[in-house]
Amino acid sequence: MNLQLLAVPLLTALALSLTACSKPGEPPTSHAAAATAPAAVNTSSYDTVANTGRGFTVGSMMSAQPVYVLFEPQCTHCASLWKASLALHGKVKFIWMPVAFNQGKSLSQAATLLSAADPLAAMTEHEKLLLSGNGGITAIGSVSPELAKSIKTNTDLMTTLGIDSVPFILAKNRRTGEIVSNNGALDTASLAKLLGVD
Repeated sequence: MNLQLLAVPLLTALALSLTACSKPGEPPTSHAAAATAPAAVNTSSYDTVANTGRGFTVGSMMSAQPVYVLFEPQCTHCASLWKASLALHGKVKFIWMPVAFNQGKSLSQAATLLSAADPLAAMTEHEKLLLSGNGGITAIGSVSPELAKSIKTNTDLMTTLGIDSVPFILAKNRRTGEIVSNNGALDTASLAKLLGVD
């Protein structure tokens, strides 16, 4: 067998680095798979997330275009999306909804972020620490039943919508009004294009 023929597909596969964190037991989501939205995403799905999920809001509070992001506190791809979204905060209202499917500190970090007095500062610090390999912010000692229930509801939304990885973005495109979604991290330009903002 010609090893050079195998080298091209192998290098291509390596170049398509993972852009999303999968739930335990799920196969990792690749860049190619991340571009495909779950089949269940529609107006009903958007309304379900808007009416059922709980998150913290950052960005343009007066924007009529809420963008919902399901994220896992221990997901480095979510941290990359957070970093990319910062440039759009003047134009878009982001509602970040924490889920917890990783063992360890995910639930307590999700609760800490969800209850932060200054969610922008808390999330920025958390994601900076996570991307630098320091595991994220120090979490609150115990999670209240109310916060635990909210995070479980957010996590259950993933199953309801058929989402197997995060970050998951759900929004209405500003230009077209159509429901758009994406599994995986995006750079700022790609995120702006998905959302229909300049």
